[in-house]
Formats: sequence, structure tokens, C-alpha cells
Amino acid sequence: MVVMARLSRPERPDLVFEEEDLPYEEEIMRNQFSVKCWLRYIEFKQGAPKPRLNQLYERALKLLPCSYKLWYRYLKARRAQVKHRCVTDPAYEDVNNCHERAFVFMHKMPRLWLDYCQFLMDQGRVTHTRRTFDRALRALPITQHSRIWPLYLRFLRSHPLPETAVRGYRRFLKLSPESAEEYIEYLKSSDRLDEAAQRLATVVNDERFVSKAGKSNYQLWHELCDLISQNPDKVQSLNVDAIIRGGLTRFTDQLGKLWCSLADYYIRSGHFEKVFDSYAQFEESMIAAKMETASELGREEEDDVDLELRLARFEQLISRRPLLLNSVLLRQNPHHVHEWHKRVALHQGRPREIINTYTEAVQTVDPFKATGKPHTLWVAFAKFYEDNGQLDDARVILEKATKVNFKQVDDLASVWCQCGELELRHENYDEALRLLRKATALPARRAEYFDGSEPVQNRVYKSLKVWSMLADLEESLGTFQSTKAVYDRILDLRIATPQIVINYAMFLEEHKYFEESFKAYERGISLFKWPNVSDIWSTYLTKFIARYGGRKLERARDLFEQALDGCPPKYAKTLYLLYAQLEEEWGLARHAMAVYERATRAVEPAQQYDMFNIYIKRAAEIYGVTHTRGIYQKAIEVLSDEHAREMCLRFADMECKLGEIDRARAIYSFCSQICDPRTTGAFWQTWKDFEVRHGNEDTIKEMLRIRRSVQATYNTQVNFMASQMLKVSGSATGTVSDLAPGQSGMDDMKLLEQRAEQLAAEAERDQPLRAQSKILFVRSDASREELAELAQQVNPEEIQLGEDEDEDEMDLEPNEVRLEQQSVPAAVFGSLKED
Repeated sequence: MVVMARLSRPERPDLVFEEEDLPYEEEIMRNQFSVKCWLRYIEFKQGAPKPRLNQLYERALKLLPCSYKLWYRYLKARRAQVKHRCVTDPAYEDVNNCHERAFVFMHKMPRLWLDYCQFLMDQGRVTHTRRTFDRALRALPITQHSRIWPLYLRFLRSHPLPETAVRGYRRFLKLSPESAEEYIEYLKSSDRLDEAAQRLATVVNDERFVSKAGKSNYQLWHELCDLISQNPDKVQSLNVDAIIRGGLTRFTDQLGKLWCSLADYYIRSGHFEKVFDSYAQFEESMIAAKMETASELGREEEDDVDLELRLARFEQLISRRPLLLNSVLLRQNPHHVHEWHKRVALHQGRPREIINTYTEAVQTVDPFKATGKPHTLWVAFAKFYEDNGQLDDARVILEKATKVNFKQVDDLASVWCQCGELELRHENYDEALRLLRKATALPARRAEYFDGSEPVQNRVYKSLKVWSMLADLEESLGTFQSTKAVYDRILDLRIATPQIVINYAMFLEEHKYFEESFKAYERGISLFKWPNVSDIWSTYLTKFIARYGGRKLERARDLFEQALDGCPPKYAKTLYLLYAQLEEEWGLARHAMAVYERATRAVEPAQQYDMFNIYIKRAAEIYGVTHTRGIYQKAIEVLSDEHAREMCLRFADMECKLGEIDRARAIYSFCSQICDPRTTGAFWQTWKDFEVRHGNEDTIKEMLRIRRSVQATYNTQVNFMASQMLKVSGSATGTVSDLAPGQSGMDDMKLLEQRAEQLAAEAERDQPLRAQSKILFVRSDASREELAELAQQVNPEEIQLGEDEDEDEMDLEPNEVRLEQQSVPAAVFGSLKED
């Protein structure tokens, strides 16, 4: 039986040990700072429970915190304890914390850093691992970094984080520049070819560089050439042309391979003309070398034949340059329609080559892979025969083109239209009509226009391009009934556009079928929604009013209501103005006013101001200016501040002209609440001019008081006011130097005080002068003589209504009779003789 005992030690009264532990405990008590004693004890307790073993390690490390052996064994044991657990287990965090405690004393030990980093890598904690590697590099001396970097780089490569890995490799190369090849391979694998080329160029230019893979400088240089020539769109930082041409002068025994690399670069870059230039330069250099060799060794007949052959080949190469370039492009993309047209142009003047080229083109180009419009090849082929007088061959080509399975319906529709135009050019009008009627005939198997699973021949009957041309031909060559049937068919197929509907209605109107034209408009309206139906409604309503005027007023009103139902605000203005014009000319004035009032609410906010102006103008003309007061008030409530301010000024001016001074003053007072004195100086000047003409001292003081109140309201926010005062010189509110010259360092409160003093000074200057001012007002403390003198001053703009005389008469006593004396001319009395 195992005897358990409690160790009576003052520092650890909770320690519990077995009887077999007593010898080791006694040895520890005698030599507690001996690492060997602790290791023997730990070795003996290997089979004990994990908490007991960890407790023993902790006791030993508390006494010997700088012992590498103890820390190494302890951390290894702790990692082994959580090896088969889930990485989200809290025990992992405990082990991580144990490692962090170890590095307080063991931060110079690379083995512990490597074990910890590997442990974090197994946990999948990317950011924590990266930061731990960085801490290890900072803690260890640089001579130990070579032990950390291999694991660090393996960690960087194991995650798809190329930017992080690149930054790590750049740091590593500062320590070990001879490992540049490894970095270059990683850049290639991560598709960062531009930087890979730059690094490889640096390696090639470094004569002291020794490849770890045993590559020679020429092999590295050739590898650079392959990299930059095969990836021209990704390598942007290097001058590829200069590098390869430099190799041509450096490695003269590899000219052929280098010229091929340069040509490959130009081809992949799309510079096909430079491919030819490179080839021509190669041929020219070979001819020059051949001539130089022949001159040195003496000419022989074989050398002359070879030289002549090379010269002939070079001349043929120069003459065939455009055609060869076009061949390269077509080999790259045989379905490029534009290049086929260019190839035909290169054979200008050679009919047989042109026919062969067109034949090869229409057989090679796949309509589903074509770049461009493949039907243009068929049309141009037929036009070539037409220009040469072979109409039958042109018709055969176009007929074959109508059977080609194009990708788009529009391609086949264009072919049918070209068939019709071919006949029209040669005045075969009946044949042109027949072909287009055939194109628009219903197929045996109908299909939707955008159904890609069906061939285009089953969908072309819904092509608007063919129907439009047929309608034009029917209008010009057919009868009224046939043309009407075509337009009706277009509407039935629901492929019409608003312009087609308008054309149909105009066609019916030209033939005096007015009601039929209105039905066409209504059918078009049923096909479209806003905003596509806008033009149809505008044309329909205009034509209806022009036709009937006021004879069918209720019907016209119903049409307008239908048009305005669901009309977007962007298109409402035109309809409302047309509606109001109808009511003004043929209806009732109050209906017109109601339409204008609805329009002010239905249009866009940007158009409301113009709409209110029209409303006010029409109301004034119909009912008089007094009727516009309510409109002005509504406009001021609805419009934005800028437009409301303008409307207030117009409103006040109207009231002033009507003699309603108090009303005008009230409008100015109301408008002042949305007028910042710093930005709307024109309004305040207008109000001031008004008070000068019609006010007195009290009203002007009230105006100045309101101005100060409004300005204080706008300046409530200190930060806002400070930002306004700190604007550059010339702004509306001034600068700091304007408010407090020489005191730019003042705080905000002092700036506010300066601004307040300035405003007070401006208010005093704005006060009217008592005697010299042009403002006419009555002073409360004036004497009778001053009042009499002021009374003699006449305001030229004052309206004399005779009110003063009535008031003077009412002030007299009831029994008093006002008598006036006037000298009577002597001629009134007459006389018999002269005095």
C-alpha cells in the first residue's frame, strides 16, 4: 500500500508526495540549487500524473530559472501533453504562456525559439507565428539568424500570402544574398514576374554571384531572356529589347537563339511589325557577313550563287512585308474579320487573289467565334461581284449568306437588307419587295428573338431592321393597305419602337385617316412605359389638340389625365404646360389654374421654380396681381432657400408697387430668417433701400436689429465661425488679419470679440444721419420749427392720397370754422374808369 504524506515545509504546505518520493525530497532539501538532483527527481516521476509532473518542473524552475536543461525538458513535456488535442483547446494557450515565461530568461536560445515557432505553426496561428519569428530575429544575435530563417521561409511559403512572403524574402536576402535564386523561383510561382525579372537581372549583372544550383552566368542570362520574352505583358520594369540586343553583341555564338527570343517577345507583345524588322535585320546581317567573308577569301562561284540567293530572298521579304504581317495576325486569330478585309485590300488589282481570299475567309471564320461582324465578309464578297457587273453571282453569294447560321439575328437581318438594297440599286423594285416579304414571313418553327438555342433563320421574322426597311419600301412602292398591314404586323409582333409608332400615325394622318392615327398612338402607348412613351404622348396630344381644339374637350382632358397618371416628374412639365394651354384656350380659367397648381407639385424640384414663375405670370394675366399672393406664399414654403429668397424679393416688390408697404416689410422680415448677412448682401441692401424710400427711423432700427439677430443665429457654432474667419484673403467673411490685425495667434473667444466689435461699428455707421441724411423720418424730440422745416421737404416717390388733410380736419373742434384768406385780384370788381 502507498503511503501518502504531507510535507511540512513552510513555503509549500500543500505539497503531497508518496513514500517513494522521500529520498528525492530530502536530497532536494539538501541541494535545492543542484540541477542534477532535480533532473533525477523528474526522471523518477515520469510516470506520475501530468499536473504532479508539471508542479515538480515549476518548483525546480522557481529555484533555477536560468537552467536551459530544465526549460527545454519542461517545454517539450508540455507540448507533448497537448499533442493530440484540438488546437482550440484552452490547454494550448497555457503552453503558449509557458513558452512566453521561458523567454524571459531563455531569449538567447535559438532551439527554444524554433520549437515555439513550430508549435505555433501547428496551431495555424499565422499572425502570432509571424510576429514570434520577428521577435526571435530581434532577440537572437545575427550569427544565430541562419538557424531561424529556413523555418521562417518554410512558414511563409506554406500560406497563400505572397506580399508577406515577399517582404520576408527581401529581409532574408540582406543576410544571405547568395540565396537569390530561391527568391526568384518563389516569385515565379506566385506570378510576380516583374520583380523576378528585376532580381534575375541584378544577379546576372553581379559578377561575384555564385549560383547554388551550379548555373553559369550565360545560363542565368538565357533564363532571363526566356522569362522576359515569354511574359511581355507582365514584365514592365525592364527594357526587354535592349537586354536581348545586348546579348546579341555579347554572345555571338548564340545569335539564332537570341533572334528567336526577340521575335518571340515581339509576337507576344503584339508588335508584329517589329518581328519582321528583326527578321530583316537578321537577313541583312547575314548578307553583310557573307559579303565580308567573300571579299577576304576571294570570290568563288558558289559563294556568288549563295549571296545572290540571299539577296533575292531579302528583296522578296521586303516586298511581302504587309502580307506576312497580316498572315501572322490571321494565324493568331483566324476569326478576325477586320484582318480578312485588310488582306483583301492588300491584293488590290488582283481579282483572282481577292476571290480566293474571300472564299477562304467565309469558309474559315466561325460566326460564333468571330471578332467583328462576320456578315460583312459576305456582303463585301457580293459587292465585289456587283462592281464587276456579275449580278447573278452577287445574288448567289447573298442567298448563301442568308442560310449561314450567324450568332446574332442582326447579322442575318443585315444580309437580307443588303439583298433588298442590291435590287433597289438596279431598279428591281418588285424583287426587292419580294425578298423583304420573304425575310419577314413566318417560319415553320417560330422562336423568340433572344432564344440562342434556335437558329437565326427562325428568329429573323422579329427583326425590326428588316421590318423597318419593308415599311419604307411599302410606303414608297406599295399601296395604302399593304403599308398599313406591315405597320399593324409590327405592332402585333410587339417589336415596334416609339419612332415606328409615330411614323405609322403620321402615315395615316397624311392619308386623312385621323381617327386611325389616334388609334395607332394608343396602341403604341399600350406597348411602352415611361419614359419610352414620352414622345408618343407628346405627339399624340399635340396632334389631337390641333385636330379638334375645343370640340372634344372632355376627351382631351381624359387623355391628359391618362398621360399624367404615372408620369415621372422629369417629363411632367411639358405635359402640364400643354394641358394648361388647352384649358386657357378652350376650357375654364380655374381649371387652368388648377393644372398649374398641380404642376408645381408634380415636377422635379429643380423645375419647381420655373413652374411657379409660369404659374404666377398666368395668374396675374388672368385674375390680376392680387390673386398671386397665395401662389407666392406657397412657393416660398416649397422652394429651396435660394429660390425662396428670390421669390420673396419679387413678392415684396409687387406689394410695394401695390402700395402695401406693411405687407412688403413683413415679407422682407420673413425672408431675412433665411438670409445670412455674410453671403446675401444683395438682399439686405434691397431691404435697406426699401426702408430709405418708405420707412422711418424706427423701421430702419428694426431692420438693423433683425440683421444682427440673424447674424448671431448663423454664428452660433464657434467652430464654424472660426473656420470662416480663417479663410484665405478675399473671402466673403474676411480673414484673421481682417478681424484682429497683428494678433493671428489669438484664441477663438478673442476673435469672436473682435468680430462683435466690428459688427457694432458697422451698425453705427449704418444708422441714418439726422440732418444731412437723405432718409426722411420724424424725430420725437424735434421742435415745432424743425418739424415745419422737415415738412417742407418733399419725397419725390411719395404717393399723395390726401389723407393728411382729412386727418387735420378731423382734429378741429366741432364749432370751429377754418377760414383761409386770399387776396382777390382787382379785375374781379371791375371799374368805370381808370384810377
